[in-house]
Amino acid sequence: GALRVTQHPGELQVTAGDTVALECQVEVAESEALLRMEWVRAGGLGVLCATRLHFGTPLPLFPCPRRAPGVRLAWHPPRATLSLPQVQGNDSGLYICRVTLEI
Repeated sequence: GALRVTQHPGELQVTAGDTVALECQVEVAESEALLRMEWVRAGGLGVLCATRLHFGTPLPLFPCPRRAPGVRLAWHPPRATLSLPQVQGNDSGLYICRVTLEI
């Protein structure tokens, strides 16, 4: 298809205080595609981080909104990395990389 998204790792166990890196790999048919990327934490917590990006243009590490303090997102095509610093027990949950192909 025109868009395929995969996440790594599928499951991760860490110790409190660790920094966690979650990866999302994006494959698109059109190398100049405009994408909307959102990292969502399931369970009603909503979007942790969202941005629009061009598939072929890297995006250096940047901070996400205030509702996710310390969380950062980087884009090095075809891979995005969401970094969660000093995780605690209440950070556990399902994290989803959601990518939309904009036209």
